[in-house]
Amino acid sequence: MREEHQLNFGAAFRGKRVWLTGDTGFKGSWLAFWLRRLGADVLGIGLEPESEEGPFVRAKLEQLFRHETVEIRDAERMATLARDFAPQVVFHLAAQALVRRSYVDPVETFDVNVRGAANVLDAVRRAGQPCAVVVVTSDKCYENREEDYAYREEDPMGGHDPYSASKGCEELVAASYRAAFFAAGGKIHLATARAGNVIGPGDWAADRIVPDAVRAFRAGKKLSVRNPRAVRPWQHVLEPLGGYLRLGQALLEQGGAVAESWNFGPASADARTVGDLADLFCRAWGAGAAWEAEPNPANPHEAHLLQLAIDKAAARLGWRPKWGFETAVRRTAEGYRAMLEAKEAEAVRRFLDAEIEAYETGI
Repeated sequence: MREEHQLNFGAAFRGKRVWLTGDTGFKGSWLAFWLRRLGADVLGIGLEPESEEGPFVRAKLEQLFRHETVEIRDAERMATLARDFAPQVVFHLAAQALVRRSYVDPVETFDVNVRGAANVLDAVRRAGQPCAVVVVTSDKCYENREEDYAYREEDPMGGHDPYSASKGCEELVAASYRAAFFAAGGKIHLATARAGNVIGPGDWAADRIVPDAVRAFRAGKKLSVRNPRAVRPWQHVLEPLGGYLRLGQALLEQGGAVAESWNFGPASADARTVGDLADLFCRAWGAGAAWEAEPNPANPHEAHLLQLAIDKAAARLGWRPKWGFETAVRRTAEGYRAMLEAKEAEAVRRFLDAEIEAYETGI
């Protein structure tokens, strides 16, 4: 039986100036709402939302905190924001986050994920104020040997596709800034976070299995699955976000002692196949939902086997996953339905609040 435990951030973020990049995205919008719930003074930046059905738009999150539509590749704008806002905490989530899109436009992917991250970090460096910085990369940053092995934080960076390689590069950029500018005894503390394959209500990105499933089911169609035998470290969106927050809290409290790289993934038993996810999501969705393997898929290379070791975060941060695979999939399906049925922004906010409350208290 999975151990239930409460996640308590206390007053760690209350009144803190928190700069969040990528606030209009799937994970970013959930994190922005959670930070406001914790009493943070949030400055969110991001591009225009790609979907009108995501949490940022449906919950009208721009009414809850300061938001600016801005491009992280604009170095001078990043520097001005960091100087004027003087953040005490930074969560950098803005990215080109899709593997298949990276094959279509690899240069944009490297530009956004590598140069964009460098711009954010350099803005913090130039501002020169005490700050805890969490740079979110990806589980795909590792050199994937397609072995039955859970990657650890000290394993080498790699990346077959441009997205994965860009995230490995982003880790190297962060490590360089930490070594060259943010020394352990200084006032800026930088850590990186690598999460697994995130699912949860409110994701409408293209070429991701759960959003693809919801789009198909709403249209009365079967879900077409590209790689049903591929194994992924599936986790509900609140799992890694709770890890990011715990890491930010630890940086505020312990400084350079935790200014390192960290994995936030599911328990080893929850690294399951894409087919397993499709089966369970169809059952949770109901209404005759079904899937089929895509016949003779002509797809670019994607990792077949990917797992993360999370014992470091458990031992040193006191973080561990709370919702197993079945719970994550069920709550995701139920959450999509709840958000789609909500007519007013306040109803969407109540749903977001209730899900975070359930996660925090271990329900």
